[in-house]
Amino acid sequence: METMIEVKDVSMCFRMANDRISSIKEYAIAKLRGKLQYNEFEALKHVSFDVKRGEVVGLIGHNGAGKSTMLKVISGILKPTEGSVHVAGNVAPMLELGSGFDFDMTGRENIFLNGAILGYSKRFLESKFDEIVEFSEIGRFIDMPLRNYSSGMVARLAFSVATVIVPEVLIVDEVLSVGDAAFQEKSLARMMELMSGGTTVLFVSHSLDQIRRLCSRVVWLEHGTVMRIGPSDEVCDAYANS
Repeated sequence: METMIEVKDVSMCFRMANDRISSIKEYAIAKLRGKLQYNEFEALKHVSFDVKRGEVVGLIGHNGAGKSTMLKVISGILKPTEGSVHVAGNVAPMLELGSGFDFDMTGRENIFLNGAILGYSKRFLESKFDEIVEFSEIGRFIDMPLRNYSSGMVARLAFSVATVIVPEVLIVDEVLSVGDAAFQEKSLARMMELMSGGTTVLFVSHSLDQIRRLCSRVVWLEHGTVMRIGPSDEVCDAYANS
């Protein structure tokens, strides 16, 4: 079976300036004097795994385990310090919903802006416009600036734009927790629809019930290191008992 996501020996190290520096002036003086000290933080440590075509793989771990960093590396947002990542096919990353929106523009304008960022043509977005608005449940607010939206409305609109096509690879970070219970069920149904269409999915959630329900395999990360990879029930049980 074709490998759609291949993560090979990936490490990600961040350099952070000494936290006692509280202004740009202090930073500049310390740098000129050669006294600028860095703390290194290794968010990922030699991580390797792969995801086959049509597979739904979960990524679990406690806060700070490195899950979001891993998704950003796979999405191409971050370049790993070491190792390599190969992704086949078109990727729809659903990480920070609404991060590509302009809050001074209307919902209508943002559909075309965010859609263009995701690589959709204007003609395609025009043909799908009514479907996006209907799914998002934004209604008459579609021609109001996003600054008047609640965070839930922004997330619903972003989810609707991101899932308007069936991508080959879908990278999902906690998006099924947006909106009220009814919208969460609708989002989950939409995700199931994408998966049944053959989409390869890498899915992060703090809900082990969702992971068990959606994923065939699970990668468990802790402090940037792979603790275990295997069938979802087996790994979720080990994680729950850790």
